Amino acid sequence: MATADQIKSLLHSHYKNDDDRFTSIALQVAAHEARKGNMAIAKEIKSLVDKSKSGGFKIIKLSRDISDLVLVFHPENRLNELILSDDIRNKLLRIITEYKQRDKIQKFGLNNRRKVLLSGIPGTGKTITASAIAGELKLPLYVIMMDKLMTKYMGETATKLRDVFNMMQSNRGVYLFDEFDAIGAERARDNEVGEMRRVLNAFLQFIEQDSSDSIILGATNNIKILDSALFRRFDDIITYTIPNPEEIKELIGLKLSKFLGDYKLEGVIREAKGLSHAEITNACNDALKEIILTDKKNITKSLLIQMIRDRKMNYL
Repeated sequence: MATADQIKSLLHSHYKNDDDRFTSIALQVAAHEARKGNMAIAKEIKSLVDKSKSGGFKIIKLSRDISDLVLVFHPENRLNELILSDDIRNKLLRIITEYKQRDKIQKFGLNNRRKVLLSGIPGTGKTITASAIAGELKLPLYVIMMDKLMTKYMGETATKLRDVFNMMQSNRGVYLFDEFDAIGAERARDNEVGEMRRVLNAFLQFIEQDSSDSIILGATNNIKILDSALFRRFDDIITYTIPNPEEIKELIGLKLSKFLGDYKLEGVIREAKGLSHAEITNACNDALKEIILTDKKNITKSLLIQMIRDRKMNYL
């Protein structure tokens, strides 16, 4: 059987939601049983660990008080799947590296970057970035539905925010406050009601006091309307823009590499200029569905341009 110290360590890592530590101790218990000759027990423990790694036991219980405000995902995305500028990629890699080695950093009295504001127009990669960070770190992604927080719970939003921040302590993960503009607007704006100002003040207090091991991401479509007091609460601000010509080429190649005909993409890239990553991806998917339905092997240049033009028509 496991020693008393191992049992205490298992419980401690479980309640801190430290999956890596829990797995390590479980394997130590398996090795301990194997040395004692209890091979059946050792194999069973090892099997349970393997199943948990493959996703078989990823069950997370949310408090009833916030279960309808939080969506939970278990992403498998990786950064190498995203088309990003070198500057953004380096910033994201720094966040991931610091998180993985946070114990080393904390020994010197420093904190790893884990409170990050993502800014940019819709479709430029903010949400998928949150998914990729969670995937790289093998953490669950919690998406806080700000629209519901500000409508269904008007009058008790600060209390619900407190519940979310309390959850960060017990459920380690990546927390994405999407549509952050809903609570982050300037406190001095004349058209903001008192409740909105109270919610923003509460958020500022909670994020400043937070000392969990979770990563907090705020996503905004318009950083200019955010209260300036927010900026110093975040460790980093990452700004997303529409893809440049080289990024458009990489994105089309990533999505359609096996289905493109033998032609140059310059004309396609010119047509796609001004579209977001999401719109270009949608155009690629539209072209792919077209050749599937017509039993063709390759996507012609004219078809791809037409699908891009159809997407651009949405903005006219």
